[in-house]
Amino acid sequence: MPIKAVIFDIGGVLVRTEDLEPRRKWERRFGLPEWGLARIVFENPAAAQSTVGLAGPEAVWAVVAERLRLDPAELAALQADFWRGDVFDMALVGYIRSLRPRYKTGIISNAWVGMRAMHQPYLNGEAFDLIVYSAEEGLAKPDPAIYQRTLDRLGVRPAEAVFVDDMPENVEAARALGMAAVRFQAGLDVPAAFAALGIR
Repeated sequence: MPIKAVIFDIGGVLVRTEDLEPRRKWERRFGLPEWGLARIVFENPAAAQSTVGLAGPEAVWAVVAERLRLDPAELAALQADFWRGDVFDMALVGYIRSLRPRYKTGIISNAWVGMRAMHQPYLNGEAFDLIVYSAEEGLAKPDPAIYQRTLDRLGVRPAEAVFVDDMPENVEAARALGMAAVRFQAGLDVPAAFAALGIR
């Protein structure tokens, strides 16, 4: 069955942390291991709640502030540094745009409340027919329901879609549903990977 839709993750794929030094300086300050700050931010209970729309990002950062004993000024500085090294891959977004209208284009992102507005300048209707955020749906990858909901809105069957994500469990969930799936890793040539699937 020919591919009719291409669907992407955001974090780790369309947006990647290219410069880790802004986070590393806080890890050094608090004696955290590499990626320790990211774990405190992304793996705390409020982050899980925000990912499915049950809490705002301010709740996430309140947990971080409590854990690291930060005053408001320190927390604001940490927040700014935490995102400072993130870069949108606009070359990849441009490639995705070039696939339209031959293919429908979409996003499935596990993202906190309010992320659509933050991403809007970079990820919008110019390149994507549909952008699905977990916080707005009340469910998150790898729950198969969020994949199926996206497929239904795009009007395609699982076998007619390919999904690109950096997390193995999310890739496997897509495959289990019957989608083609590509695990994104540093240096991956997405056009070449797609060409192998007959997408040109």
